[in-house]
Amino acid sequence: MAAEEAGFDFVSISDHFHPWISEQGHSPFVWSTLGAIAHATDRIQVGVGVSCPIMRMHPVIYAHAAATTAQLFGGRFTWGVGTGEALNEHVLGDRWPPAEVRLEMLEEAIGLIRQLWTGDSVTHRGRHYTVEDARLFDLPDSPPGILVSAFGEQSARLAAEAGDGLWSTGIQSEVIETYRAAGGDGPIWSQLTVCWDPDRDAALERATRLWPNTALPGQLAQDLPTVRHFEQAVRMVTPEDIESSEMPLGPDPGPILQSISSAKDAGIDHIYLHQVGDPLRGFIDFWNEDLRPNVD
Repeated sequence: MAAEEAGFDFVSISDHFHPWISEQGHSPFVWSTLGAIAHATDRIQVGVGVSCPIMRMHPVIYAHAAATTAQLFGGRFTWGVGTGEALNEHVLGDRWPPAEVRLEMLEEAIGLIRQLWTGDSVTHRGRHYTVEDARLFDLPDSPPGILVSAFGEQSARLAAEAGDGLWSTGIQSEVIETYRAAGGDGPIWSQLTVCWDPDRDAALERATRLWPNTALPGQLAQDLPTVRHFEQAVRMVTPEDIESSEMPLGPDPGPILQSISSAKDAGIDHIYLHQVGDPLRGFIDFWNEDLRPNVD
């Protein structure tokens, strides 16, 4: 409600079973939370960034959940999907497949979801999923857009071929170029993480404590299976690592405005600012007073 009252165009919420580290504190079931958000808001667009509709829940269940959620929002809902992280998807004890297999699963899942959103009865026996006589009776007037998360060439091509847009984090110019070159003509959404605080030292301390996972290298974020493993891994992350990352820290609007400008220049259509921790209300005031007047 605070974001809607402040005039933001949209907000985003994650679809995770676990937080990355215990200090982050929360990880509610997103589909229940979305119902509460739909009830409490009237105008603001809402996106999920992102679900992994390949393991923890079957694509049929995700199709059902997203269709009902889209109805509740009355055209204000956008859905991001991706190949997930072991942290959230291993919880049923299934094997964690390599990235190329997960991409196959995601492509098949998106196709199934789109079939179910036609309202027809669907029977499917594919490489990864079986569906028997499944039909959705409650559908939105128009299906929500499916944005595909991408961090590499293969996923960017899948986003172009199977998605209605691209979901990303940061400014990944090569991914964007691959997506466009592969025929992707949908909107591009990306997250810019910031840690605003009136005191820069407090912002650095909070970012290091709450969001050290941003500095983990390589495949760790995709393959570490438990919160405990993440907490062990982030012990190597120092305040200096956070300072040298792309995350703007403290009260200066300049670095945030520069990040927004760079994102727009890279072709990103929708930018969502991820504020690390409290003071959230202070950040909204900061947005209205120092950021919004300087953003075209």
